[in-house]
Amino acid sequence: MNLRRWLREHSLKLLAIRDTPGAIAGGVAIGIFCGFTPLFGFKTVLAIFFAWVTRTNIIAAVLATTLPDLIIPLMPFFYCWEYQIGYMVLNGKWPERLRELHLTRSEWRNWKMFLRVVFPTLVGSLYCGTPIAMISFFLMRGIIVRHRLKKQMAGEGHIAKD
Repeated sequence: MNLRRWLREHSLKLLAIRDTPGAIAGGVAIGIFCGFTPLFGFKTVLAIFFAWVTRTNIIAAVLATTLPDLIIPLMPFFYCWEYQIGYMVLNGKWPERLRELHLTRSEWRNWKMFLRVVFPTLVGSLYCGTPIAMISFFLMRGIIVRHRLKKQMAGEGHIAKD
């Protein structure tokens, strides 16, 4: 599935949700933010939880969580970028070359791997995901308000003609 088709299909679903523009846009922002975290399998659960806690639209959050999955070929670059930023925040310096991160099979199933790789990536995703989520909130809110105004104007024009 390509990005353009996904946006067309899901934007119509988002615009059809009966909720306030702020709640829908908040759900989208939470979904996109959670979608960029390295917590495979927990992204949707986190989006539902945070949407519920913040009283934003849960359906919008779930739909938006799938957006980063469309750019899956680019996600290793995002995770690398998030790791580097997280490593820098936690250690005060940029990491050495990532190719030298040699991890054995036993280390992948150990908490050392979590502390060494996943935790810096998670911290970096907070720094990378926040601006993207904020931009998506304001863009989505504007799109919803504009769509509803157009729909309202078209409805009034239709009534006036009859």
